[in-house]
Order: sequence, then C-alpha cells, then structure tokens
Amino acid sequence: MTVRPQSSVFTGDSVTLRCDIYDGGVTRWWYYWYKVGSTSVVSERQEHTFRSVTESDAGKYFCYGTETEGSRRSQRSDEVTLTVSERPKPKVTIKPDHHVFRGETVTLRCDIYDGGVTSWRYNWYKDGSTSVFSERQEHTFSSVTESDAGKYFCYGTETEGSHSSHLSDEVTLTVSDCLKPTLTVRPQSPVFTGDSVTLRCELDKITGWEFLWSKDSNTESPEAETKTISRVKVSDGGEYRCRARRGGYYTDYSKPVAVTIHVPRAVLSVSPQKWLTEGDPVTLICEVNGSSTGWTFSWFTETFSSESRNDYELLSDSSRGAGGKYTVSSADLNHTGVYVCRAERDKTAVYTTYSNTQPLWVTGVSPPVSLIISPSRTQHFTSVSLSLSCEDQSNSDGWTVRRYTDSGWLKDCSSFLRGSQTGSTCTIRSTVPSDTGVYWCQSESGENYHPVNITVHFGVILESPVHPVTEGNNLTLRCLYPYISPPNLRADFYKDGSLIQNQTTEMIIPTVSKSHEGFYYCKHPERGESLKSWISVRGSHSDSQISVLHILSSALAACPYLIVTVVLIYKCCRMRGKTPE
Repeated sequence: MTVRPQSSVFTGDSVTLRCDIYDGGVTRWWYYWYKVGSTSVVSERQEHTFRSVTESDAGKYFCYGTETEGSRRSQRSDEVTLTVSERPKPKVTIKPDHHVFRGETVTLRCDIYDGGVTSWRYNWYKDGSTSVFSERQEHTFSSVTESDAGKYFCYGTETEGSHSSHLSDEVTLTVSDCLKPTLTVRPQSPVFTGDSVTLRCELDKITGWEFLWSKDSNTESPEAETKTISRVKVSDGGEYRCRARRGGYYTDYSKPVAVTIHVPRAVLSVSPQKWLTEGDPVTLICEVNGSSTGWTFSWFTETFSSESRNDYELLSDSSRGAGGKYTVSSADLNHTGVYVCRAERDKTAVYTTYSNTQPLWVTGVSPPVSLIISPSRTQHFTSVSLSLSCEDQSNSDGWTVRRYTDSGWLKDCSSFLRGSQTGSTCTIRSTVPSDTGVYWCQSESGENYHPVNITVHFGVILESPVHPVTEGNNLTLRCLYPYISPPNLRADFYKDGSLIQNQTTEMIIPTVSKSHEGFYYCKHPERGESLKSWISVRGSHSDSQISVLHILSSALAACPYLIVTVVLIYKCCRMRGKTPE
C-alpha cells in the first residue's frame, strides 16, 4: 500500500491511496479498502483519491484483494496512517513598524509555523501582482523610499515536498517624508525655582523610538519620551530640543523650546502716587513677574532696627490684599510708612523673596507735630549744615527724627555718618548727596508724622516751601546756585515736565488751588537743572475751623466782662430813678 504524494498532508491537498499486489499467477484483482475502526468498504478501486482532503479523512487505512475470476485472496496489507493537518497561514511582520520614513531600513518577514515542514520556499507579492519579487523569508529595504510603500503578502511551498501554505493576510507599508517631533513644555510660563517642569517629545503615537534630548546644543542623552524636572533650579533653564532614532534612522530635530527659570520675586508698586494728603485713596499693587494669578500675597511694613538692619512686621489686615492689591480708601496719618510684600504659590509652596520697598507719605491736615527744617527748604546744597527739629504744641520731648533713603534703609539721626540727635533736634554737620531721603518725626509709641522729602544736590537747587501750601495762599519758587552771589538764577520753571514760566529769578503763583499740586523743578541753560520737589496743596477748611474756634473762644473769654457791664448799667439806672426831684 502506498500514499501519494505523502502520508502527512494539509487540508485541501489531493491524496491518493494505491494498493499493489505483486503475484504472477493472478492477472486481475478486486481491491477492497478499509479504514481502521470501520466495517464499511471505503473503495473497490486499486487507487482511491481524496481530491480535497479534510481532517475527518485522517486515520489508518489497509487493503486486500480477491481474484477476479477465481477464488484466491491476498493477505491484508500493512496499515498506513494518513495524517491531515490544518494548512498553515503565514504571518507577515514589518520591522521597525508599518509606518516608516524615507531612508529607514525596513525588513519584511514571512513566518510559517508548522512542525511537519522543516524547510520552506517563500514567495513575496506586492499590490496583487502575480510576479514574485522575492523568495527569501526576510526581504530588506536598506533605504526605503515612497515607491516601496504598498500592500504585501506571502505564501510558502515545501522545499523538498509538495506542501504549500495559505496566502498570508495583506500588510500595508506606509512610507512618509522625514519625521520631525513636536516638543512641548508644561507649564509654559512663567516657571519659578522649585516648580516641576515636564517636557514631552511627541511623535504621533508611532512606536519603537528611542528619544534623544539636548540642552543648549550640548551632548545628546537618551531618555524617555517625557522628561520631568522636579524642583527646577535657575541652571535648568535653557534651550531644549529632541529627536528620535529607530535602528540607524534619526528623525529631524524638534523646534527648540526655551525654558526660562526665574527666582520668583515680588514687585511692589503704588497707584496713583506715594505722596498723599490725609483722606486720599491709594493702592499698593504686588505682582510676580507681571502676574498676580496663582499666588497668595502677604503685606508688611518695614520697621527700624538698631542692629543696622530692617525688620518686617505683618499687617494685621494683610489678608485684605490677598488678590495682589492692598487698597486704602482714605489714607490716615498712621498709613505713613515703608511697605513690602511677599507671595506664595498656592500648590507648590514656593515663596518669593521680599519685594522692593514702597513708601507711603501721608501729610496731615493738622498734624500734632511739625518738622522744622533750617534752612527752610526741601532742596539743599552739599557741604552745608542742616537742622531738623520736631515741635509740637506742648513740648518737643519724645520725638525722634527718622530718615528713609532710596537704598531702602530706615535710620534715626544718631546712626547718620555726620548726624547727631539732641532732644528732638537732628543736626547734619556737612551734607552729602546720600543724605537725600524722606525725613519725618516718630513718637515713642511708633507713630509717624509730617514726612518731608529732602534732597541734597551738587549744583542747581529749587527753593520751595517745606510744608503744604494752603489753598488761596501764594506759592513762591526760586532757582539757586551755590557758586554765585547772590545765589539766585534767572531760570525756567517746570511743573510735571511742562514749562510754566521762563527766564525769571522768582516765580510766584497767586491763590494756589489743588490743581497746582505736583512735581516742580527749575532749569538754567548753562548751570543745569534742579531735582524735582513735590509740592502739596492743603485745603483751607482747616483755617476756617481754626477761625471759627478762635471767634468762639474769644466770645467765651469776653462773657464775664459782658455780664459785669450789663449788671453795672442796670444798677446805675435804678439809682438814677430813685433820686429826688
């Protein structure tokens, strides 16, 4: 008994069983085919063919023969096993991916998993073509181009046999132009020290890439697609870019992204201005790098320290300025002081440093103390003696002259380099430009009164009133120069940057009003220009109050004399009435 082509076949193959009885004495045989386990005759032909074998045809077969025209009978043949296996289906894989980029190395591989066949011949087809373009298990494009894109499939035939596989499923190879990843950073801005920064190199979900990162064009380092820097430092700032590689193929570089790390610093400003009259509104504005969102703000006043440093005292109503604006609707004398702010990031516990200082100077309508300055002006020459005294209506004890300079330091007179304090009088022996600042009187309990901005200048100065000018009075300004005698200059006078009078030795503004309040300076074409001085105008209602009080007090003081006079006149009249005729 023989089996053609072989006893191990795949479903769908054609298999022929043949029964040969070799005996010279018998010319013709009847053939009988049986399948082990069945009593039914499978076939009575010498050859039995399964045109398309199925797994149910598998089993053990045998045959025997009987003489056609006689009684002789052959022996039963040996059993032959027919094995029927499912026809294998190849699987096509593409490395590195189904979607590749021009210039990459791409490998197509055809795998046929069947233990019964030891060697296959592979046949590759593209886009339904009947032409075989490759007979290798792996076909490699060393530098793929767009023309290599398409649909591929394969099948296999047994190298030394008749087995063949199914056709594989089609697999699509897509070839695109050069790839360029997109680099993103979160948060975008602003980023502060202590924050966490995440950079992501995105490639549209195409897999199999290794990502390379560089900063400021330095050496690349392989990292994950997402790069997170926890608690960043200023040194982490720079220009980042990324690219990816797969095998020997590299993508283009991403567009560079600049990451700037700030030291978070609060910046304090004042609106509308720092020089106020009692009752004026004012707003302190605290921002972190131009923004107030995402921060919680605290507000402080700067206090004097005898240890040559300044301390900060938290305002009792600091939470009122949590949104970045601390507003005072009506300034009081006790609002005079030097302010700073600080901010905290809500979620990351990142604190700013203390902001720059911003002073508020509130001039009272009727302050309890006056700062008397000699010479009586706000601008002074260098190398002269300057005296400042705090005087109130009762006595001058308990008052101290304090100074605030643009360098941000609060000092008392005894800490000046050339200053000395005697009682409530501060004396500066020889003025220098660094003596420029705001001076005021401070009580023993810490209350601040009567701030005056004093400047010391080498050249031209403006002579202007020390104290606010009362509405209705005259304002007189002069331009002085220390190296001529007399020191008066013929100069131009300006208010808030605009020329208001030119070429005069003395400018007089009669009947001043609130509109005359502003910054004044003078300018000489050869000697130069003075610094600016703030001139405030005080309402006249205080004078009216004082006049009314004076009238009332005078009337009350005259009452006893008036009563005595009336009594005397009454008695005199009665006596005259009783005189006999």
